[in-house]
Amino acid sequence: SSSALRMVKASSIKLAACLACILCLSNIAAAAPIFESAAHPRRWQRPVRPQHGSWRTGGTDDDLPPNYLSVRTFGAKGDGVTDDSKAFQAALSLAAQDKGGIVVVPEGTFAIGAPLTIGDGVVLQGTYTTPPSHTVGQQTQDTPTTGTVLYATYGSGDEGGAPLVTLQHNAALQGMTIYYPGQNGTAEPVPFPWSIDMVGDNAAVQDVECLNCWNAIRAIGAGRHYIARIQGQPINTGLLVDKTFDIGRVEDVHWNPWFSPNPVFMRHQLMFGRAFVFGRSDWEYVLNTFAFGYAVGYHFIETPDGAMNGNLLGIGMDLAINASILVEASQPMGLLVTNAEFTAFVSPQWIDPKSADFNPTHVVVGPSNAGAVKFVNSAFWGPANQIALVEGTGTVGFVGCTFTEWDGKDVGRYAIQAFKGSSVQVNSCEFQKKAPQIHLEKGVKRATVIGNIIHGEEQFDYDRLNGKLKVDLNSSD
Repeated sequence: SSSALRMVKASSIKLAACLACILCLSNIAAAAPIFESAAHPRRWQRPVRPQHGSWRTGGTDDDLPPNYLSVRTFGAKGDGVTDDSKAFQAALSLAAQDKGGIVVVPEGTFAIGAPLTIGDGVVLQGTYTTPPSHTVGQQTQDTPTTGTVLYATYGSGDEGGAPLVTLQHNAALQGMTIYYPGQNGTAEPVPFPWSIDMVGDNAAVQDVECLNCWNAIRAIGAGRHYIARIQGQPINTGLLVDKTFDIGRVEDVHWNPWFSPNPVFMRHQLMFGRAFVFGRSDWEYVLNTFAFGYAVGYHFIETPDGAMNGNLLGIGMDLAINASILVEASQPMGLLVTNAEFTAFVSPQWIDPKSADFNPTHVVVGPSNAGAVKFVNSAFWGPANQIALVEGTGTVGFVGCTFTEWDGKDVGRYAIQAFKGSSVQVNSCEFQKKAPQIHLEKGVKRATVIGNIIHGEEQFDYDRLNGKLKVDLNSSD
């Protein structure tokens, strides 16, 4: 039919147009300059990672593509006895002189008896492409035996000594375990210098296990730092960030007692250890971080350079002896905590609850804080004494949160207690335990307690004559 003929003609025209387009593109491609040609040298090339079986198992520079160096070539033994620090630093220094490169470290246990410095544009690359984890030291002094291991052998008892690895501008540390043979998993821990010190902008630490470090990672003056996929059991301090004036990123950092859960070894960590400490940082992004068994999970402090503002998403703290979150200072823009999970309590498995006057609390906001601290869609459980103690002039808010447990000793403690001069928001939350919920001390500056679900009877204590305290639309049994 004429209609079918028109359809065939239209299809033929479309096909011809497509063929013409393909031919045109082919001619353009043929005429376009090729980056690999002598006249047009390659502008950029993604580094080709060597394949397993060459440098990963002990090969030398002959096995590597350009811009790669192996510590084996410079004399590193990886036998856990020979001090390989000079070989490492020789390779790192040569890479820095060449304006950047990748220094690879194959499988082995590399004793490091002196500090290392990773220069501008240099990467120290181990065998791991995901964060390793090892369970050693709990019963015997076995060492990690897989992958790349830095065996830190200097600095015992010298917390203020030179860090094990210092990262300068654009430097990176990737794919290895840091292990201290001087730590005994069944004895009191020994102080050592910082394991990783980030001192330049754009420095990065990825896929590293800080197995039994005293102080793990310090990033001071390291704008746009990138700290990702880190695991281990730091004993005194897990991460310290300060003097960061451009956006820092901390992702997938998990501290667990993989080296040793022994009560003697864990005591310092539980009584004095801090998992994450933040001083001055502008626009810090913290994603999917977790810690188990510290005095304080997340500690926000004021330093000479100031305090932090930032976005904390999916963070967690389990077994906080003192506080899951302790805020001494924050910037006016505040700390935005979303989808977080916290437990705070004292476990007799590690510490006798009667050995000291413990007051495990999920959130403690101190009198010096002047910035906003906001929790959204977060959960709080474990037999803590209280959910929150609120002081300072900054507004502290809880929206859409779940409060499962508090008043762990059943002595009538309020879940949330706000002190004179503070401002607090508790809106659209759920109080699951049948215990006192909110105490607003006389002199609280402002408060809204609206739209909460309460299991049992409503137990609020506040000045009902103070018109600035808005309490309404709460639903109780």
